[in-house]
Parts: sequence; structure tokens; C-alpha cells
Amino acid sequence: MIFPKNVLIVRTDRIGDVILSLPIASVIKKHSPQTKISFLVRDYTKPLADNNKFIDETITLKEEHGKIPLASNVAMLRNKFDACIVAYPTFKIALILFLAGIKTRIGTGYRWYSFLFNKKVYDHRKYGERHELEYNIRLLAQLGITENVNEENVEFGIVPSKENSEKVKSELMSLGLSFTKPIVIIHPGSGGSSIDLPVHKMKKIIEALSKENVETVITGNADEKELCQSLVVNNSSGIIINTAGKFDLENLMALIDLSDIMIANSTGPIHIAAALGKHVVGFYPKIFSCAPRRWGPYTNKKVIFSPTINCSNCTREQCEKLNCMESISVDEVMNAVKNILQ
Repeated sequence: MIFPKNVLIVRTDRIGDVILSLPIASVIKKHSPQTKISFLVRDYTKPLADNNKFIDETITLKEEHGKIPLASNVAMLRNKFDACIVAYPTFKIALILFLAGIKTRIGTGYRWYSFLFNKKVYDHRKYGERHELEYNIRLLAQLGITENVNEENVEFGIVPSKENSEKVKSELMSLGLSFTKPIVIIHPGSGGSSIDLPVHKMKKIIEALSKENVETVITGNADEKELCQSLVVNNSSGIIINTAGKFDLENLMALIDLSDIMIANSTGPIHIAAALGKHVVGFYPKIFSCAPRRWGPYTNKKVIFSPTINCSNCTREQCEKLNCMESISVDEVMNAVKNILQ
């Protein structure tokens, strides 16, 4: 089989989803180093592909007023690729790739518009029998690649720039960080993609961290400034700073790369930390669609906490009604953090 010279990987949803698709590029490069790999993403996730050693070109999906225009995207992609791999399909994306004349179009066989793909993969992801990253790698079988990716050998390829690292380090030092102690990042939000650890529990974790020999950095977007500021506890020992809204994605990657541990809910930054080889402590509900089996950080340096109450067939409504995440023990979380620090 002659391997395609120009391959387009398509993932146009959120940060964590894009990160879990990045290893497609590393596996292709392993089997065919000469292949040019392009990655189609939305504008706000572009830094994940820009700062990646396995990706040759980043292409930003054209959007106008929240809509995806057909003609301009088709024109942008027409006659440039031998094959495309669609890790996250939508009808509009599938149609664009079809009209762009890409010869080999790999995607799911289970959507009503799957006729727009000519290489179909029959994996029911909704059953969550595998991790999302492993489902993504399985798409490569349509190009003749069968790869046994696991948490020990996976490569994401993210490499924050030295310029951004120096910029972020300088900013953090101006805020009081000394870089003489382990740096622990707390990321309390999740953008509503999952059920979070209650804020008061996150605050107790920060209070406990203030008594350890660490420096704590709270991260979040501009909309989470108030939430993050509410977690800055008064203490006389440890350094705790709130950086919510200070860093864009590119600089957040550099910040995470400077840290030692990230403590977070199920959200994009915990996947960035895992991809950068950091220790992660995550909080995940038992809801099937959010379960760590499919959506957990893909690393062997993780500790995951889920509700301890005895429930079954969990839904978002049931989880919120029973306040399941309240059952997670702060003491157990801190024991895990102390074990990592040691």
C-alpha cells in the first residue's frame, strides 16, 4: 500500500478533544516520516497544533458569526490532500471534505451522512468501551496502520516555545512565585462539560496545600476570575496566586509545562498537563458520557477520584440531585498529592 503524501487530520471541537487526537500525527510520522501532516482546528485550539513537533501545518476552520461557510472552506482545502481523517464528524465538516475532492475520506460509518466518507470505521464510541484517544488511533487502520498505543508509549508532541516559557516565568515571578518549591496548579472550572468537585472542597484542598512546601497557582479563563479569586485563601506560609484571565492557551501551555502537578476537574487543561508528562489529579463523575474510562487524562501519572456513593445508571440530573461529587474525600486527595510530592 502506498501511503498518502499529504494527510489532513480534522478535529474541530474543544481543547481536550483536540489533545486526544494529536497522537494520530505521531503515529503517522512513526510509520511514514515523509508524509506531510496538516491539522484542521478551530481558531481557539490552534496553539495545540502550532506547538507540535509532529504537525507540519495548522489550518484554521473559517467561521463567520458562529457559522461555518461552505464555499470558503471548500476552496481552502480543495485539491491539497490525498487523505483526511475525521476524528470528530459533523455533517457540515463531512460535506466540506467531500466537496474539496479529498480522495480518501476516513470517518464513522454510523451517521446518516456517513456516505460522504469512503473509508468507514464502525466503532460505537457512545458505549465508551475504549478511551477516546484509542478510538482516534483506530481510524488509522483504514490507512493500513495498526498501532498499540497505551499510556506508557503515547506521544502527543506538544512543545511549548522557549519564548512563551520565559515570558510566563517572568510574569509568575512578578506575582510572587520563587520557583524554589514544587508548583501545583489548581484549575477549578470545566466550562460545563462535566460535573465539578464542589467549590468548597476545592478550597479545602488549597487550604491544605498552603501548609505544604509548595507554591500554588490557580488557573482559569476570564469568565472564571471571580471563582478563582474566591479560592485564594489567607495564609502565612504558602504562596497562592490567581492567574485567571491572564494567559491565553499558548501561554497556559507554557505555565503547565513549568509546573509539577495539576489538580483539576474533567477539562482541557488536565489533558494538556497529561500530554506534557505532568502528574495529574482529576475529579470525574460516574456519568457514562463523562467517565474517565473514555475521557480521563491519558497518562500513567494520574490519580482519579470519582464519587464513592453507591449508585447506578448515573445521569447528569441524578448526579446533581444526589450531589455525588460531595462524597469525594479531601483527605484522600491530599494523601495522593503528598505521595506524588514525595
